[in-house]
Amino acid sequence: MSDKNEQTAQRLRNLEALVEAGFEPYPYSFHKNSSASQLLSEHQGAGSEQHWQERVSLAGRLVSLRRMGKVTFAHLLDESGRIQLYFNKNSSQLYNKLKKLDVGDIIGVTGTVFTTKTGEITVAVEEWRPLAKALRPLPDKWHGIKDKEVRYRQRYLDLTVNPDLREVFRKRSRLVDFVRRYFNDSGFLEVETPVILQTAGGTEARPFKTFHNALAHEFELRISLELPLKKLLVGGYEKVFEIGRVFRNEGIDAQHNPEFTMLEAYWAYADYDDMAGLVEGMLSLLAEQLHGGAAVNYQGRQLDFAKPFKRVSFVDALKSKTGIDFDPLDLERLRIWADGRHPELIEVPSYKLLDKLFEMYVEEDLQNPTFVYDFPAIISPLAKKHRSKPGLTERWDLYVAGMELAPAYSELNDPLDQRERFAEQARRRESGDDEAQRVDEDFLTALEHGMPPAAGLGIGIDRLAMIMLDQPTIRDVVLFPLLKPKARAGEEDSPEE
Repeated sequence: MSDKNEQTAQRLRNLEALVEAGFEPYPYSFHKNSSASQLLSEHQGAGSEQHWQERVSLAGRLVSLRRMGKVTFAHLLDESGRIQLYFNKNSSQLYNKLKKLDVGDIIGVTGTVFTTKTGEITVAVEEWRPLAKALRPLPDKWHGIKDKEVRYRQRYLDLTVNPDLREVFRKRSRLVDFVRRYFNDSGFLEVETPVILQTAGGTEARPFKTFHNALAHEFELRISLELPLKKLLVGGYEKVFEIGRVFRNEGIDAQHNPEFTMLEAYWAYADYDDMAGLVEGMLSLLAEQLHGGAAVNYQGRQLDFAKPFKRVSFVDALKSKTGIDFDPLDLERLRIWADGRHPELIEVPSYKLLDKLFEMYVEEDLQNPTFVYDFPAIISPLAKKHRSKPGLTERWDLYVAGMELAPAYSELNDPLDQRERFAEQARRRESGDDEAQRVDEDFLTALEHGMPPAAGLGIGIDRLAMIMLDQPTIRDVVLFPLLKPKARAGEEDSPEE
């Protein structure tokens, strides 16, 4: 029998002993009136060997046990923090049954608070009861788990032993709450739109497919929130937003997880400049809320979220960084130039070269928040044509720390122009581009009823959390990131991408 199996067997024997002693093995509830952090805060600064008579009850996981004859010291960890427990044989009829507790067990205790000779705030336990027996041992070292595979696959273990990680996800929750309140306070209505769609559209990406048995039809999981939200503008709402999960059948890396959280917002009678001001205000205020000012430390760099954010032209930035002396919208010349310098891009379609070259040459230098303005129309199928610059659209992307964080458009509301662009996307699909958008007749029908001029925005909540919480990868801000299934017995496992 392996060591782990033997430990589990011993823990099962300990559970049986506790039941024989009269304990309920897995009780339904435990009424507590305090927490570790509350007790530590209330008695902070107290001198040594002080006692308080008020009885307190708290519950949590045992993270240490030190049996010393007639006394036992332990530490209990609850959601708020960690506090010391003290058990004395003279004050507990069931003291001997403490031997049947294991590190990792969840227990409830009632007692009074005192400080030890060294001044440590401690609960003198008068009554205790097991609430859940840990049949498997927890990690040996309580300062964290080093194996990333274990951290992501068994996130609950990482959260148990790593209080800093629990704080990261608390802050993420506060971040999402701030964003939601900001849009609500700005007059936007929060809505919910379908996850399961007949045609997933709104961006270029491969969707996940699913089959509905009752309807006997194949559907797709949404790849963006855009098209249903625009239909609400047609329906008469003027400011709408949604924070929801989006699914894209793509690779996994530091910035991409196949399911992620997006905010999308649509603002009737506004344009992309109006939306830039809204986003700029939100992010500068968020930095102040989380960090006390405009400075945000991210992976060793200090980012400046003070208004106004820098603004640059897509075309000018690309020309400056690549050194080309011609208009990059001339795709024939761009193709020749790229093939001569980047043979690895030969298989990339010509119209995608603009995105690829921008990623290679420009993005890394966009560290402080920067609005990149006026993207080429050929890579912006849902943005309105620029009112004064042929070949471009009224689209900006906000970059921070070298990552695209938020695109925004003056939205295309001309149904004839939209149909032509969908048709062009369809031709690309026929030529082998399975990420190109398809014609969405239902959306076109909505547009034909009239959609007001509007600005649209998307913000990657996970990337925003990475930056604001100083985490290196998207997996570090997603509680349960998607992982390759573990190999079954007899199969050879392959490393994560």
